[in-house]
Amino acid sequence: MLNKPKIPKKYQPLGYEILHEDLDVIVGHKTAGFLTVAALWNKEKTIHSALEKYIRKGNPRSNKEVFVVHRLDQATSGVLIFAKSEKAQQFLKNNWKSTEKFYYTIVRGALKKKSGLITSYLQEDEDYFVHSSKEDTAGKLAQTEYEVVKEVGAYSLLKIRLLTGKKNQIRVHLAGEGHPIVGDIKYGKEKSGGNKNLMLHSFSIEFTHPHSKARILVKADVPDYFKKLVNFDYL
Repeated sequence: MLNKPKIPKKYQPLGYEILHEDLDVIVGHKTAGFLTVAALWNKEKTIHSALEKYIRKGNPRSNKEVFVVHRLDQATSGVLIFAKSEKAQQFLKNNWKSTEKFYYTIVRGALKKKSGLITSYLQEDEDYFVHSSKEDTAGKLAQTEYEVVKEVGAYSLLKIRLLTGKKNQIRVHLAGEGHPIVGDIKYGKEKSGGNKNLMLHSFSIEFTHPHSKARILVKADVPDYFKKLVNFDYL
């Protein structure tokens, strides 16, 4: 059973709606545009820093921390998990293969195969660009399972099951298939000034709780701009 806390406005983490919180984990809905953790160009305006302020409740002497379990790209919205102790963090990471992760995305064009598995090896270069190769001599194995849910004009709505969790994986894989995600300037070669939103959303995560060992399922509704593009309301 989910435990959604009532949070006073002054402690509400910026860019993150908490959907479940207990003694071990915080699970919430990250807003697109926010970094998960600090980067060279932004060390303060992150979900990680917002949650640490939240759990410390304005007490600068508090030693409470939150611990990163996984990440979402800055432009990606959806479900994101943090641990409240190193022990819980380690448990979640050790059991990450049993965690079920589903995304929705909108891509350009109509896929010939309406479902399938994309497999390649991903490697990041010095410019932070991730390259995909079919050769296992370079990079790390990445697997993305997809299913076409709906086709609307020039767009296709896909449901994604993420089998591995490499940086930019879904974006790179779909661009490599010739069906880049709408709004992806980096991998989709979409021109600046086009669709301002990246149409990629982490819809649900089901994980084993580090203390109770129960399976916990958390879902985050897709943003309104996402729904309007393909005109669907059944998620």
